[in-house]
Amino acid sequence: MKIISYNVNGIRAAINKGFIDWLKAANPDVLCLQEIKAMKEQLDLTLFEEAGYAYNYWFSAEKKGYSGVAILCKTEPNHIEYGTGIESMDFEGRNIRVDYDTVSVMSLYLPSGTNDARLQHKLDYMDMFQEYVNHLKKDLPNLVICGDYNICHEEIDIHNPKMKGVSGFLPVEREWIGDFIESGFIDAFRYLHPSKQEYSWWSYRANARANNKGWRLDYTMVSEPLKEKIKRSVILQEAVHSDHCPVLVEIEA
Repeated sequence: MKIISYNVNGIRAAINKGFIDWLKAANPDVLCLQEIKAMKEQLDLTLFEEAGYAYNYWFSAEKKGYSGVAILCKTEPNHIEYGTGIESMDFEGRNIRVDYDTVSVMSLYLPSGTNDARLQHKLDYMDMFQEYVNHLKKDLPNLVICGDYNICHEEIDIHNPKMKGVSGFLPVEREWIGDFIESGFIDAFRYLHPSKQEYSWWSYRANARANNKGWRLDYTMVSEPLKEKIKRSVILQEAVHSDHCPVLVEIEA
C-alpha cells in the first residue's frame, strides 16, 4: 500500500497549480490531505473521481477557508472516522481516518503555535491526541498516522537548529513528538534514512525553498506492529503546489 501525505495549503489553489496531474502520476493507494481550506460542496469531486479516487472523504473546519483534512482512496475502506470526538479538536477539522482489513490510515493536521494562545491550544491538543491514540491502538494496532505535525523532532530536521525559541522547534514540542514515537510509533522516514537531511516545508519568505532553508514538519508515523512491513519512505520535494511537499510511505499490506 502506497500512502502519501500532503499539506496542500488550500486544495483549490493546488488544483489550479496542476495538483490533479500530479496525483495521477504519483498514483497512491491512499492520499492524506491537510489544510484543504474548503468545504466539500465547494469542490468539483469529479476531478478526483476521474483521477481514480471515487472514494474521497472530507472533514472541513467549521470556519470557512481554514484548516480541514481529507483522505482519497482507490479502494473503499471498511469504515471512515470523522474527527476524534473531542470537541476542541474537531471543530477545526484536524483528523480523519479510514480503516481497512490490515491497516488504518489517519490524516492529521496539528495546530501551529503562532502566538501564546495558539501555542497553548496546540499543547493541549497534543496531550489530548496522545491520550486518544493510546486508546485507539488497543482496537486498531496497525495504524499509520500521516500528516503535518508542525514540529521538527531533531536538529537534523531543521535548517537552523539555533531556532529553539520558535514554535515548531520548542523543547516542549520536540519532547512531545519524541514521547509520541516512544509510545509505539516509528518515524518511517528517519527509520529508513537515519542521517538524511531533507525537509518538507519552506517559508514563502526570503527565497527559502530555492535555498533549501526548510523544516521537516510532515511525517508518516507507523505503529510498531507494522515495523517489518515498512518498505519505502521518501520526501517528494519535486511537488510544488504548496509551501509543503508530500511525504510517502509504502507498507506491505
